[in-house]
Amino acid sequence: MPDLVAEALARLDLVEPALCAFHEVFRTPVPEADPSLPFAGMPIAVKRGERRSHREALMAMGCVPIGLTTTPDGSTPWQTWGRNSRGLTRNPWNLDRTPGGSSAGSAVAVAVGVVPLATGVDGAGSIRIPAAWCNVLGLKTTSSERAAVGVFARDPALLATYLGVTEVSTPNAVWSTDLGFAVVDDEQASIAWQAAAPLRPRPVPLKLADPAADWFAGRCGPNPVLDLLFETADVLLTPTTPGPPHGHDGPGARVNTSLTWAFNLSGHPAISIPAGFDSEGLPVGLQAVARHGREADLVAAARAVFGGADRVI
Repeated sequence: MPDLVAEALARLDLVEPALCAFHEVFRTPVPEADPSLPFAGMPIAVKRGERRSHREALMAMGCVPIGLTTTPDGSTPWQTWGRNSRGLTRNPWNLDRTPGGSSAGSAVAVAVGVVPLATGVDGAGSIRIPAAWCNVLGLKTTSSERAAVGVFARDPALLATYLGVTEVSTPNAVWSTDLGFAVVDDEQASIAWQAAAPLRPRPVPLKLADPAADWFAGRCGPNPVLDLLFETADVLLTPTTPGPPHGHDGPGARVNTSLTWAFNLSGHPAISIPAGFDSEGLPVGLQAVARHGREADLVAAARAVFGGADRVI
């Protein structure tokens, strides 16, 4: 078994009893990696139930899946719980808090260093929310459907390779604390705003309609307000979540998707970038949203926030 995969499995065995990040682990022998592939022999975790074509595309790049990660089991009205058939998937920064969801286990697997890359599916923030709450990068790709595939990573260089992105100049950024309707904790907004400083964002009086009605009615498609915004801006920055990760009893009345799900309806690519930690030591995310097909601008934004060079969190 290649060393990278063996190391990943050893790390998994060490942390899994406490975190419950994996639904199933693969321990079959792995064939020798083709060194010409961009991700030759790199272990990855795969979100349970995601599209097989996405996993196969990554395997064609040389990735080696080591297991299926946990997702909520459907017993909760909101998918930001980590409750599943194996127990509770726990946030590595505080075991009494949720890692978010629905791509809960994938975010945790990357956050604790089991794998450098894990897949996810973002239906309303299902990649970006756990990325924010686990202190990793979480990318949702452009999609004409509400649910978009994407990945988690701790290194912007991996995202660039995944996307086939070459060097891109720092994007022109604008900022909105609440998209014109969301209720956002001051601490979340302040930490995200400070993290955005390298991008020098210009605050804009953005007024989106609350997407809740469209979401539950199944309506999605172009958003004229966003189309107008992206005529003059490369990326829109916001906090990723309105508040910190909630406990395992649920979020109460808070809608943790309030800052993310509009971009599932509009199809825009988006990313959560680690922004820092709140007064309780819990991670905070900075969300960047780009024009359709401009994931390269999101990688550039992540690199700028990281200090202008690729580094591992």
